[in-house]
Amino acid sequence: MAYGAGVGAGAGAGLWTSTGAILVLFILLVIISRTILV
Repeated sequence: MAYGAGVGAGAGAGLWTSTGAILVLFILLVIISRTILV
């Protein structure tokens, strides 16, 4: 039970980390594009 919960938590953390990284990159891209356009 503990092992399964640990794996699930690890997978969830990895999913959130990758999603957060994509969001950060997207936000940076928007800021850079706005700076270039302005």
